[in-house]
Amino acid sequence: MTMPQTILLTGAAGGVGSMLRHLLPAFDHRLRCADLVAVPNEPDALVFDLRDADAVREAVRGVDAVVHLGGISQEDTFQAILGANIEGAYHVYEAVRQEGVPRVVFASSNHAVGFTPLEGRGPGGAGLIGTAIPPRPDTYYGLSKVFGEGLAQLYADKYGVTTVSVRIGSCFPRPTTTRMLSTWLSPADCARLVHAALTAPVTGHVVVNGISANTRGWWDLAPARALGYEPRDDAEEYAAEIIAEHGELPPDGVDARLLGGPFTGIEPPR
Repeated sequence: MTMPQTILLTGAAGGVGSMLRHLLPAFDHRLRCADLVAVPNEPDALVFDLRDADAVREAVRGVDAVVHLGGISQEDTFQAILGANIEGAYHVYEAVRQEGVPRVVFASSNHAVGFTPLEGRGPGGAGLIGTAIPPRPDTYYGLSKVFGEGLAQLYADKYGVTTVSVRIGSCFPRPTTTRMLSTWLSPADCARLVHAALTAPVTGHVVVNGISANTRGWWDLAPARALGYEPRDDAEEYAAEIIAEHGELPPDGVDARLLGGPFTGIEPPR
């Protein structure tokens, strides 16, 4: 498959976007960066609101693929999520359809399936969480990711747009909690996974889990590996330090019982 040349990266000023805009060019991708705020030090950068359909279409015009990170990246009110994440994702897919862009990498989340029980999950392949499980969002944010995955399936079936939806775990420079020893996705592995999602010879809608090769990982990485993703990092490198500070996960605590951890509470953290 011909490697995409120009990629629209939405949410380029956010946490994951800021890391990817520095790492993806090493894979010979040329980025057009976009966000609600100015993206620093980027020659091809746009500022617009995802709720503005005309601006989204203008941003999409002429690109080879879209990496859609844009929107609110944590829990908020339903009205805020509705505009930024749900309406915004619809505008991206409509622009992609109208402009004939063949591929989207959609930043989904583990919070789309946050109420999935963790009992019996663990390393070694047995009981690992796959991608064919039913949606069980733990927040309005997670609900918006379920919508995004559904939108991707609709546009794949109806219009032939290929999407790889990546259910991202915890993408930070390093893990900082015991839970992240299972959910961490290193920035370098994130870039490797996005590159694989942009270039793998797939069609339709593919859902993959997005974590590093964590010794304590809860998720099955086989679908991501099938794209050509080869993670190189492991949160276990930080385990001794983190457990000394935070301890092991209490077996009766929400972090050990449900995939979404504290986000499954009545009042999710923001």
